[in-house]
Amino acid sequence: MRRLRNVKIVATLGPASSSYEVIRALFEAGADVFRLNMSHGSHDDIRARHEIIRRIESDTGRPIGILADLQGPKLRVGVFANDSEELAEGAPFRLDLSDAPGDATRVNLPHPEIFAALEPGASLLVNDGKIRLRVHECGTDFANCVVEVGGTISNRKGVNVPDVVLPLAALSAKDRKDLEFICDLGCDWLALSFVQRPEDVTEARDLAKGRAAILSKIEKPAAVKAYDAILEASDGIMVARGDLGVELPVQAVPPIQKRLVRLARAAAKPVIVATQMLESMIDSPVPTRAEVSDVATAIYEGADAVMLSAESAAGHYPVEAVTTMNNVAISVESDSTYREVIEASRSAKRASVADAIVAAAREIAESTPIKAICCFSQTGTTVSLVARERPRVPIMALTPLMETARRMTLTWGTHCAITESQHRFKGAVLAAAKAARQYGFATEDEQIVVTAGVPFNRAGTTNILRVAPCDERRIVSAEFE
Repeated sequence: MRRLRNVKIVATLGPASSSYEVIRALFEAGADVFRLNMSHGSHDDIRARHEIIRRIESDTGRPIGILADLQGPKLRVGVFANDSEELAEGAPFRLDLSDAPGDATRVNLPHPEIFAALEPGASLLVNDGKIRLRVHECGTDFANCVVEVGGTISNRKGVNVPDVVLPLAALSAKDRKDLEFICDLGCDWLALSFVQRPEDVTEARDLAKGRAAILSKIEKPAAVKAYDAILEASDGIMVARGDLGVELPVQAVPPIQKRLVRLARAAAKPVIVATQMLESMIDSPVPTRAEVSDVATAIYEGADAVMLSAESAAGHYPVEAVTTMNNVAISVESDSTYREVIEASRSAKRASVADAIVAAAREIAESTPIKAICCFSQTGTTVSLVARERPRVPIMALTPLMETARRMTLTWGTHCAITESQHRFKGAVLAAAKAARQYGFATEDEQIVVTAGVPFNRAGTTNILRVAPCDERRIVSAEFE
């Protein structure tokens, strides 16, 4: 199941994609990682989908990544006596802690932490920003507002507070229960919603205890401001453009996306671009031209992965959506402009021996007839460094640890394979040559680059590089230490 492109595809599972047959079809169409959305479905539903993914993994012999996405705290208004009301522009409207049903002048907002953080002049966005309120007076249990953008407000619509950092933990009580469940289940990546500060990431990491890698969703203005610290604390990033486009002016999202992707790549951490990528394919078998351009833009920017949400979880054409994304990626990556853009954005910074080794591996592979860069890695760090270089040849990620292979399925350009644990470099070269032939990356007459760390099986020791033939007889007869 060798992919013909480098960018990875994340497909969300849901009611439209919960059977073995559909999930297998999504994988064969190009999905590399499956997202389990903890906002929807019971633990039994999540467990069943997890089991199906692992069955497909076993049946196909290829590691598959699983990303569990925590819901995060949900801020919502209460209920209305008439279920909904029309708010007129310029009209007063009050939010308070009273449990009384709402009307055209007020409604319950059962979140005292919001009132504690509000200041006059702050904005409140209701129903994905369709209604905008401006606070002109507030206290510990109320906020008197003016309606700046009116519309229909109804029961339990979501509330966004873009102007302040809310004194809320990124993990709700539900999230903590879900986190323990999915870590015990064996998910590879844990996506955190509502991240505002690096401490949110640290809290989740302490609870995960190494059982899953931590991926931070950037969907709040506060997260954009604290991005450098959040990136440092995280194992990966998701540019979640849905809420980000609600809380910021929509025209601000594209340059923010470019900056977040570039910084994540420079840090050698995988970055996903998500939300509304092929939204029309929820109901249509073909996307709009603008959606295709949106997917292509993320790939040109160097994102590690692009993601489908409702398109694959609840849409009528989940397999077609993955197929479309796969075809767009192949087309973009075959464009000469793609290589020009990717290479122009490559960081020249070299801070360690490992940085220098992977840069040399890429340069050798691109200046000689090398067919693949084969990396032995315990944790995936070396593979991430090679992927940051965005080489023109495939990256083979070789590891004896299934959990490492599964996490690396999110990393750009990697083909993950399980190998026996190695103790000497000659054995590693033999294993790399065998894997390169087995997966169709090279023939006996061709060469590969092998990187590893000596001594073996110790994290962070990448310090050796070798150009090697794929003919085992030539390797055996060669001089290796």
